[in-house]
Order: sequence, then structure tokens, then C-alpha cells
Amino acid sequence: MNFSEKLKQIRKKEGISQEQLAEKIGVTRQAITKWETGKGLPDVENMVILAEIFKTTIDELLMDSVAKKTPETFVYTSETIYDIDCEKHFDVNIGSAAAIMLSSGDDEKLHVKLSSETLENLGSMFKIKLDDRKNKLDVLCLNQNKLSRYEAEESLTVEIIFPNKYSDHCEIAASVKLLAINNLHLNRLEYDGDAEQVFISDSSGSLEFTAKTDYEMTVDKITGRLDINQWKAKAIVHIPEENMVNVINKGRKCHVYYVKEGKSAECGNAADSENEICISGIYSELVVDLVSGQN
Repeated sequence: MNFSEKLKQIRKKEGISQEQLAEKIGVTRQAITKWETGKGLPDVENMVILAEIFKTTIDELLMDSVAKKTPETFVYTSETIYDIDCEKHFDVNIGSAAAIMLSSGDDEKLHVKLSSETLENLGSMFKIKLDDRKNKLDVLCLNQNKLSRYEAEESLTVEIIFPNKYSDHCEIAASVKLLAINNLHLNRLEYDGDAEQVFISDSSGSLEFTAKTDYEMTVDKITGRLDINQWKAKAIVHIPEENMVNVINKGRKCHVYYVKEGKSAECGNAADSENEICISGIYSELVVDLVSGQN
């Protein structure tokens, strides 16, 4: 179930009309319709308000869970913690999962936490293999029970916390429904793989995404550079209009479009901005959705 379906379901469960929800947030009813039909995503501020209204979290709104957890709902977890004592280049291979959550932490440790509401024996089903070689650390999530890709994408969540002091460059290979990047501060992050939805907030550094499938990204603001490298695919980037940055087309037969409130819009580059969105690859499209507080 994607975000649009979840929002519609939880709104109806709470007995709130589209008009009432729009009034609580301070947007138009058309904005709610847009979100519930999958034609756009709320910006970060409105996502926070939605979480407060429905007494849940942003992660739960975006991930595979709408209903509030009850004491009878058991969540199974397995965590690997590894001490880091110098700057590292992290090379991470996750495989398939429902969601990956990335952030930076204050301690000098790498945290890899697996969680699920259905997979009871996570510790035996998956093994985190670490290969530490001087300034590089390989992190591999081994699927020991040969869980199918479908099962993993329905039930497994991976949270990775990098040590802020020793993290410089990270490469991640994975296939997920949701990639959530929050409070992540690296010089460079390279993500290679599928992600139906990407949520980026309070993060900085160069972020590069490579795929042959579509991306839908919600970004609060870009501090650094967002590179999107695709082959015959489309990327939609929802970004607050006031946080618009330079957009660069370096692709072969790639195109850039701007929309606002579901309609085509014209937009010039922010000449005074050092931050950028860059599209590259072949036969791909970048759609920049300019989000305002009243969208």
C-alpha cells in the first residue's frame, strides 16, 4: 500500500472529510485529492502536520503500516553495532526490503538494525557481514533463509545509523519501496537501485541516485547536490518553491519540466544558489514539482 492509499484509508478511519483535513492543515481540498490520488506528495512541513493530526509518525505514514500499533503488536528486531575508529568509506549491499532508513549518529559506531512485524527469527534469517579493510568497510545483509524478494519488500525494514565523526562516503545497493534519509550528513551518498518513494529531510552533502526505474522524491531542501542518473525513466522531485535550486541537464536526450499545483510552470534557476539538482543518463525525464504552503 503506497502513501496515497494509506492517507485515504487513515482519513476515512478517523472519520475526517477531505474538507476538514484541508482546513486542519491549511491547504485546499484539491491538495488532499492530489495526495490521495497519487499525483503528488505533501512537503515536509505538511507531512509533519499530518503525522500530528493522526497521532502517528512520518515513517509510519510512508511505510507499510497505517494502523496504530497496539500492545498486542509485536515488532521483531535484530541489531548489529560495530565500533568505528577512523574515517571510512562504507559500501553497503542490502538487497530487497520494504524500507531503508538512513541517518547520522553522534556516537562512534555503525548501527544496522533490522525490524519486522512478521519475521520472528530475524537474527537467523538475516546476517550482517562486515569486512573491515583499512579505510573501507563493506556491509552485506545476507538473506540466509532465501526469503523471496516479495516477502522482503513486504516485511523487512533496515535502519542504518552512520557515525557522524567518521563518515565521509557511502555507496548503497538495494531495492526498496521507501528510502528515508533524515539527518544524514555525508560528503557523498551513492544509491544504486530501486526506490518507489524517497524522502529526504534535514540532510546535507552530495546525493546520487542511479536506476532504470522511476523515482518519486520529496525533499525539504537541498544542501549540496542531488544527482539523478536514469535510463528511460522519470524522476519527480517535490521541493518547496522557496527552496528551489539550480537545475542542470547533463543527460543524453533527457528533459526537464516544472509543475506547480498540477500544471506546467516556468522556472528559472536560482542564480545565487550553490546547490543543484542534476539529471543525467539517457532518455529520462526530471519533473520538478514546486510545492507551496497552499498547494
